[in-house]
Amino acid sequence: MKKLYLSVLAAASCLAPLFAHAQAPEQLRTTAQRTDVAADRPPVITRRACGTMEVLAAQLAANPEQAQRMAAIEAHAKRLVQSGGATTRATAATSGPVVIPVVVHVLYNTAAQNISDAQVQSQLAVLNEDYQQLNADNTKTPGLYAGLVANVGVQFVLAQRDPSGAATTGIVHKSTKVKSWSTNDAVKSSKRGGDDPWDATQYLNLWACNLGNGLLGYAQFPGGAASTDGVVILYSAFGSRAKYAGGTYSSSYDLGRTATHEVGHWLNLRHIWGDDNGACTGSDQVSDTPNQASENYGCPAFPHVSCSNQGDMSMNYMDYVDDACMYMFSTGQSARMNALFASGGARAAILTSKGATAVAMLAATSPATRLALYPNPATDKLTLDLPAGVDAARAAVHVYDLRGREMTEARYDGQGQVQLASLPKGLYYVAVDTGAGVLRQQVVKE
Repeated sequence: MKKLYLSVLAAASCLAPLFAHAQAPEQLRTTAQRTDVAADRPPVITRRACGTMEVLAAQLAANPEQAQRMAAIEAHAKRLVQSGGATTRATAATSGPVVIPVVVHVLYNTAAQNISDAQVQSQLAVLNEDYQQLNADNTKTPGLYAGLVANVGVQFVLAQRDPSGAATTGIVHKSTKVKSWSTNDAVKSSKRGGDDPWDATQYLNLWACNLGNGLLGYAQFPGGAASTDGVVILYSAFGSRAKYAGGTYSSSYDLGRTATHEVGHWLNLRHIWGDDNGACTGSDQVSDTPNQASENYGCPAFPHVSCSNQGDMSMNYMDYVDDACMYMFSTGQSARMNALFASGGARAAILTSKGATAVAMLAATSPATRLALYPNPATDKLTLDLPAGVDAARAAVHVYDLRGREMTEARYDGQGQVQLASLPKGLYYVAVDTGAGVLRQQVVKE
């Protein structure tokens, strides 16, 4: 919003008004029907509700030192944004995207809650589109804001190496006796029926579970405890019906944008209206997002004018509209997120993570040795972008399912293409033996 940033010295004392919206959780929750935990069906959600600010308020009350850490992160972001040192990675000629290894913890009490790996993969595809301005619907942005649509330059990759160094799919399925989860972070603890996070400095932890109280998700801002760092999302709002129709979804929140919104919080973005309950005095600490009175729901027509603006930026991922009606980050939001990865940034350590590096590739020192393939998800065929020096005709290419069974239905033509038309829909590994080692990559067959 076009307001001055909070001063660093006043940051801690000014946190309370920013969280006013969060301190009325019951009011927030009345905007959605409560989950029927006894039924093996996705909950019916009538309005978007995010528990992030409620969680933050509780964390600050329990640990006053967190406010000091967050004030330091705020000051760091402010310095970088003002100096121009926090541009989008996509605009930097010498730097590629920030690669974030992701582990997804699927906690389930019923069969419907145990979402498939293909549904998980569809969520990763949405995140990569939304954070790299590859989503086709960004062209719907009204002309007033079209010039502000940003490519954040962040890539999300399912982990291929776990914290112990062993190979992994990056997806953990775990049965639990817990029927419904709240915002108390129990889902992040094995002792409480959930699943412990992987090293939060090296991975983005996502939990897909039966989140109750009408919530679609919640996240932890940078500066919180490592033991609870990550994002929690309702299982039926995890993934995209448009990319994988065979999943389990809640209508209006079935395009994967809940994760886009919540990961935005994990990357230090606030709600676009500043959580001030319509007072027009709050701020999301971003200069190019217009001042906005309160959250928008559904699919509002543009312009919806509030706080004397020219129209709310309701299509921004950090508003509360339906999945189909949010499709942009602003350049200011992108700069704020990228400040986390600059020197001294709160999430800079993830840049050195080897979580996205396949075990067979750990000795490689050049990005040119990595295996790339596209499109992913794929339907009938897959093109391999082999490392320099690898002869496509000599490479041995095999496709395996998650149990390690070779899928002989997949055919490699010796020219860089793999035929997948005969494979069932699902998640697979493509393994390429170059003669000097085996490169592996995950692929979703739609």
